[in-house]
Amino acid sequence: MLPNLSVVFVVVAVVLLTAVLERVLLRPLLRVMREREAALRSATDLAEAAAARARSAAAEFDAKVTAARAELYKQMDERRKAAEGYRNELVADTRAEVDAQLASAKAELAAQAARARATLEAEADALGGDIAAKVLGRPS
Repeated sequence: MLPNLSVVFVVVAVVLLTAVLERVLLRPLLRVMREREAALRSATDLAEAAAARARSAAAEFDAKVTAARAELYKQMDERRKAAEGYRNELVADTRAEVDAQLASAKAELAAQAARARATLEAEADALGGDIAAKVLGRPS
């Protein structure tokens, strides 16, 4: 019993079709899929590298901003201290000047008061002598 030639023909056709499909369709399709996968992997690696550079740049920027802010606060503090020192010096100078003027004014007032007392005492003595002379009827 000889097999039917149509079965052999179908088997040969399937094998031949499989070989042709594998060369014409399957290999190029797999090659394109591998290339696409490689391209995706490359793009992912590039994106991760760019993200790492961006994080590094952001960290560097934050560090520079923090350093600049610290320097600014330091300069502001130094200027505040200098201004406070100048103000304290100015207040001390003004206070010393006012104290000197006050002491001078007190001394001048004391001298004027002493002169006024001396003048009043002299005038009182003279006036007392005049009154006594008039009361007693004597010439002054």
